[in-house]
Amino acid sequence: MSTAILTGPPAPGSSLDGDLRSLGFDVRAASGPDEAGALLAAVPAGERVALVDPRFVGHLHALRLTLTDPRFPAAAAPGALTAQGEARPALTRALTAAGTPGAADDLTGTLADALDADGVAVHRPQLGTLVATVPTDAETRHAARAAVDAVDDEAVRLRSAVKAHDGFFTTFFISPYSRYIARWCARRGLTPNQVTTASLLTALIAAGFAATGTRGGYVAAGVLLLVSFVLDCTDGQLARYALKYSTMGAWLDATFDRAKEYAFYAGLALGAARDGDDVWALALGAMVLMTCRHVVDFSFNEANHDATANTSPTAALSGRLDSLGWTVWARRMIILPIGERWAMIAVLTAFTTPRIVFWALIVGCAFGACYTTAGRVLRSLTRKARRTDRAAQALADLADSGPLAGIVARVLGRGGLRAPGVVLAAVATGALLATVLARPFGDRQIVIIAVFYVVLAGAAVARPLKGALDWLVPPLFRAAEYTTVLVLAARSDSPHALPAAFGLVAAVAYHHYDTVYRIRGGTGAPPAWLVRVTGGHEGRTLLVTVLAATLADRGDDFTLALTALAVAVALVVLVESVRFWVSSGAPAVHDEGETA
Repeated sequence: MSTAILTGPPAPGSSLDGDLRSLGFDVRAASGPDEAGALLAAVPAGERVALVDPRFVGHLHALRLTLTDPRFPAAAAPGALTAQGEARPALTRALTAAGTPGAADDLTGTLADALDADGVAVHRPQLGTLVATVPTDAETRHAARAAVDAVDDEAVRLRSAVKAHDGFFTTFFISPYSRYIARWCARRGLTPNQVTTASLLTALIAAGFAATGTRGGYVAAGVLLLVSFVLDCTDGQLARYALKYSTMGAWLDATFDRAKEYAFYAGLALGAARDGDDVWALALGAMVLMTCRHVVDFSFNEANHDATANTSPTAALSGRLDSLGWTVWARRMIILPIGERWAMIAVLTAFTTPRIVFWALIVGCAFGACYTTAGRVLRSLTRKARRTDRAAQALADLADSGPLAGIVARVLGRGGLRAPGVVLAAVATGALLATVLARPFGDRQIVIIAVFYVVLAGAAVARPLKGALDWLVPPLFRAAEYTTVLVLAARSDSPHALPAAFGLVAAVAYHHYDTVYRIRGGTGAPPAWLVRVTGGHEGRTLLVTVLAATLADRGDDFTLALTALAVAVALVVLVESVRFWVSSGAPAVHDEGETA
């Protein structure tokens, strides 16, 4: 149990003691800074401790936001301060030094400033209309109580449970009621992880209904997919409503969206096959397009979020457009975010055919991808930004370069080929895809060009990726690898090569999403051994072209090879991913992810 220490005798008639106990704190009272220090020392080192001014007047949710959020080592609001285990030594030092004159008048504020000065980042939540204050006399105390009574903190809590910037469909068709489902779950002790798991199971059942290939199955699949999306919104709202963020929740929320969507694609493809329509190529194409589109988002954000002098006329224009209400929703909708995307998939599944679903998905996502990528290219070309070493390292990690590219990079040295990384990556990708599309399945020339791709891919990352458009390097590599697998499988004579390729791309895409969320959490890329074992993007691409060339005339052997490769990659990546995300070193966050 966490411990709350009142820094003085409680005020008569105050509900502070009960409020703190309702938040899960064991409450103890001190007579002043010296006794507070003694009580602090008596609390086990790894536990959370809160110091609260006994004169505090405010909303219960203001205390909850300040004192119970697990994501921050220390947090403070007027009259309240909390520190988790990693910030406890700094708090002890600050409290020891708090004997200066006047410190007792605002002890928690003095301690918060001391923690900041000691290098501990103190989170100060945005309270908005919520009240958190320390009145110094009866008149101000009466005014503070009146201010508390004037604001319904439960209504504020419900509003703040909804993501601040969401898609049109989610904002107007899901969140108005899903927030109440989140509250219902919180009051019954359900956790965000349980709701996330329920969302996944519902989506898998929906995929099973889609796989039946019947109209009734398609209708049920569409309805269940929408239910799954409601639960997907609810888990994040529950995490924000109850402040239940966890390392496991970060992993589940970050990866289950993709698992649900790709499982539904597979269900639609299986259902279409029952009706004699082979749409596996379209299903895989939709997956490739979606993953490449997301890596564009990830790479651009990582390249620019800590860049200096990071302004451009294009960004300024975008800001002006966002000041016009209708353009905000229009721009959010045309990129087909997850809410609009799932709604479209659900409705089209219920009333049309899988082929129409996939074509609508591909066209819509392609338009959204072109729109966002064009805007980001314009921003990059017009801004004068200096990118940091951290950004360059993040792009290198997202590139997923394996041992072959590493050998090329070491041979070339930091001088490289004296060409921007994005140019080398574009030439390598263009040459490979042009050859794969132009040459027949199994042609040895594809292998030769794949070797050329390996060399240029290594040269592209030989120098730090700090160029204006170097954030395009990871998306280009994703497009090269995934599309090569797609085209070779589609041209294979084996009828089951495309489902095997679907599984392989899904396994590799999981690895790439896992890399993104590790970087977002501040823990860096997956371990180097994992990239070596899985071969890197260039190693896997070369291997698939070699398999196609050597197994072209051997029946289903190419399919079996793709299947074995998919299983091997999936096992290695999943085991390492699970190990990492359940470890104590993983970031305790609830990923906001794609605009819902």
